[in-house]
Amino acid sequence: MSETYFPRWRKVPSVAPDAVVQPNEYLPAPQSVAMAAQHVVAMFGSTILAPLLMGFDPNLAILMSGIGTLIFFLFVGGRVPSYLGSSFAFIGGVIAVTGYAGSGANANIGVALGAIIMCGLVYTLIGAVVWVADARSGGAAHVINKLMPPVVTGAIVAVIGLNLAPIAAKGAMGSGTFDALMALMTVLCVGGVAVYSRGVVQRLLILVGLIVACLLYAVFTNGLGYGTPIDVSGVAQAAWFGMPSFSAPVFEVQAMTVIVPVAIILVAENLGHVKAVSAMTGQNLDKYLGRAFVGDGVATMLSGSMGGTGVTTYAENIGVMAATRIYSSLVFAVAALIAIFLGFSPKFGAVIQMIPGPVLGGMSIVVFGLISVAGARIWVVNQVDFSKSQNLLVAAVTLILGAGNFSLELGIIRLDGIGTATFGAILMHALLSLRQQKVTN
Repeated sequence: MSETYFPRWRKVPSVAPDAVVQPNEYLPAPQSVAMAAQHVVAMFGSTILAPLLMGFDPNLAILMSGIGTLIFFLFVGGRVPSYLGSSFAFIGGVIAVTGYAGSGANANIGVALGAIIMCGLVYTLIGAVVWVADARSGGAAHVINKLMPPVVTGAIVAVIGLNLAPIAAKGAMGSGTFDALMALMTVLCVGGVAVYSRGVVQRLLILVGLIVACLLYAVFTNGLGYGTPIDVSGVAQAAWFGMPSFSAPVFEVQAMTVIVPVAIILVAENLGHVKAVSAMTGQNLDKYLGRAFVGDGVATMLSGSMGGTGVTTYAENIGVMAATRIYSSLVFAVAALIAIFLGFSPKFGAVIQMIPGPVLGGMSIVVFGLISVAGARIWVVNQVDFSKSQNLLVAAVTLILGAGNFSLELGIIRLDGIGTATFGAILMHALLSLRQQKVTN
């Protein structure tokens, strides 16, 4: 019997503690909503942190994450469980082209949005090529894997965090010693939650750590009179329901040359996430890679056209799936609807804007550091052999290009550190593989 576009979902009446719920299965409504809410909380910390670091509207980012997840769900036919949230891969490029100083709204957001849209377009075209080629020959996914093996994808992911390290350090230092100490306190709060908590709380270490850090900051500022106190007046004045702040894109070639290369990073991220879900579910999802790329690309274009950040599949939600062993794709559709509802609440946005700068700086250190370590984890999990000179050189050169923000200007084309590191890793691996292929032949 031929495969239908959407799976024929089968209801699971009750779930044993050690049972696995596959993507084509679904839970009773109360359990589905509870699981969906957990996925929203899991993506929440990073999805609001990225727009805050770029000067975007976090309410709009939450809204577009929900809409983007539904778009992804439709393109993959509900066969790849995943949530789309704000991508950190865009932060370096957005700050570079807008000159954002890290406080308030981004006055030059338009040029970043135009470049994000074009990045999404390139990403979509890559996905369309893979989709069509796989439908005809089934070999496109193999080509992607060959061009971007674990040594390359690990280096690219690690570079994202390393390239943003100076931004995190600057934000954490703030305007003086007190701000710097509060940022370090935030790091310790997240570390404490990660080490000393258990269960769901431990899985939500970013969110719980953020809340604890804000409470401690309020004790020192609002209570003891140090630093700048937290202002809660905006929350009281904000309406419960309303429209987020939309922005119009501006298309500038210079900005595009900086941000469009992020498409390669998104391909690497999505590839890794699909591989991870495949391993957990025991299903080969490679044939849906092209559709996953297109869904992510279209969601990024739509988000950028409305004033939102670029989006990507989220490792945080993959972590929730690994912990719960519930992979039902319908849970993500419900999570998307919850996020859309929150996106239309200005009061929710006002609470986010209330987060103190030093706390945000401390969270940046943690999140950017975790991104870098995630790249190293790809090497470990895939047992990359660094005794081979080829792997060693690809990883070493890529990390330095990205961490040192090595930039290239070729006429109207400009690549920042992440762009040069990304293309450099792919090209270097391809060139160094030629000799190995000749020896094999």
